[in-house]
Amino acid sequence: MIVSDGLEGIVAAETVLSDVDGEAGRLTVRGYPVETLAASWTYEEVMRLLWEGFFEALPDDLQPALGMARAEVFAEVAALDATLRALPPIEAMRALTARLIDGDSLAVALRLTAAPGVFTAAVIRAGAGEAPLAPDPTLSHAADILRMTRGRAASAAEVAALQAYLVTVADHGLNASTFAARVVASTRAGLTSAVLAGISALKGPLHGGAPGPVIEMLDAIGKPENARAWLEGALDRGDRLMGFGHRVYRVRDPRADALKSAIKALAAQSNVLPGRLAFAEAVETAALEVLRERKPNRSLQTNVELYTALLLEGLAFPADAFTCVFAMGRVCGWIAHAREQVEGGRLIRPASVYVGPTPRQAA
Repeated sequence: MIVSDGLEGIVAAETVLSDVDGEAGRLTVRGYPVETLAASWTYEEVMRLLWEGFFEALPDDLQPALGMARAEVFAEVAALDATLRALPPIEAMRALTARLIDGDSLAVALRLTAAPGVFTAAVIRAGAGEAPLAPDPTLSHAADILRMTRGRAASAAEVAALQAYLVTVADHGLNASTFAARVVASTRAGLTSAVLAGISALKGPLHGGAPGPVIEMLDAIGKPENARAWLEGALDRGDRLMGFGHRVYRVRDPRADALKSAIKALAAQSNVLPGRLAFAEAVETAALEVLRERKPNRSLQTNVELYTALLLEGLAFPADAFTCVFAMGRVCGWIAHAREQVEGGRLIRPASVYVGPTPRQAA
């Protein structure tokens, strides 16, 4: 029996949802290049694209339904006590999400999609000593998340930037969190259970927990002229350079360019972000040069983490909540995959190879 460490190269599902071409550097979501979706689609439109065929009576416009779902889940914010406030934001958000009823209906799916945005905003405000703000169901999901987090309306450029981010990360093949969601869904446990599995996998530093350390890296480098020495020192210590390299992509991650375009549009409305963007680009150039020299036999290119961190920082999300914002976008993809698994897949039960002690005879 051949063992594939990390299930490398193993095909575990057929899907209509997204295609990740690591050799060509392409991400296609139900027939659309991710760059096209990020440039002009709303999050609610991408939700509908992913959910089409998996729910009966799916509305043409999901914005009103998602707005009402935000209002419904806000009732659970009352459980945000001192114990939850002491947890990292991703764990507090997960705990509040676990209070939602399980099931497979469209209503459950909408509440689960609303939950990360509503709960993360409440957790961030609570951490700043401010009262949570109730949702405004009339707003788009991106606009309301920013309003609930900051306590004021966001600019059109800020809404567009967050919209682009949520769309860009909505689905990405059988990544760790999506596969975890599909495994749980295959047991018929329900969408809430599947989403909680996705959140739990996402928080790992090798998956969705990575963008926050990008900010730490940039802050530690400080100035462009420090970049090369700092990066070489990190590699000498055996550290991973956050924002570079990907398990699947052998060329540049297409989501990096989609988010870089969104950041440039946001920077045009900012007094601070243009300088930060130029600094990040200088670090990126230095990192790619160092990686080519140090690891000539590996293709380590820019991944989604670098410009995710810059965009979310530009939108004033705290770094320790970046993974929560990732979950805000990815949750609709988890739900689509969970429904696809239930409708067409078997219980996921891979085999293993026993390498322990041989059977022992009783004395």
